[in-house]
Amino acid sequence: MATILPVLDKHPQFGQNCFVAPNATIVGDVIMGDNCSVWFNAVVRGDVHYIKIGNKVNIQDGAVIHCTYEKHPTNIGNNVSIGHNALVHGCTIHDNVLVGMGSIVMDRCIVNSNSIIAAGSVVLEGTVVEAGSIYAGVPAKKIKDASQEIIHGEINRITNNYVKYASWFESCNEAPSK
Repeated sequence: MATILPVLDKHPQFGQNCFVAPNATIVGDVIMGDNCSVWFNAVVRGDVHYIKIGNKVNIQDGAVIHCTYEKHPTNIGNNVSIGHNALVHGCTIHDNVLVGMGSIVMDRCIVNSNSIIAAGSVVLEGTVVEAGSIYAGVPAKKIKDASQEIIHGEINRITNNYVKYASWFESCNEAPSK
């Protein structure tokens, strides 16, 4: 059974058709849109500030979403994939973004729409990721523009796949209704 807990009388809120894996943790001031999924061993910790998550967002296995106490909330747009073991902390991620496996996106970062953060990258505090671009490395830097092929072939493909994968677990879905 997933751990879904209030913190200081702030309860996580879920949109329609959300899947939360049995060992995921979601606590505090978290608002999640429709068709989202939080996968095995993922943590969404809205205990020290709020976390707002749009529609069709997948937070994959082992990922951590957190914020900075009274300073930096986390805002995630629509159609976003947060890859396995990624860390997203006190930042803003706009629509149509892929945060690759094992990446770190630090406080005050802004990841603009139609962008990809390559696997294993570290987006340093305060970095603004250019819309329609691919950033990679430690520290992450722009390596190229994201073509429409990449945007549709990777970003959209992955978010659509995760909506499908979540439907396979419908019978054990534990996310409360909105």
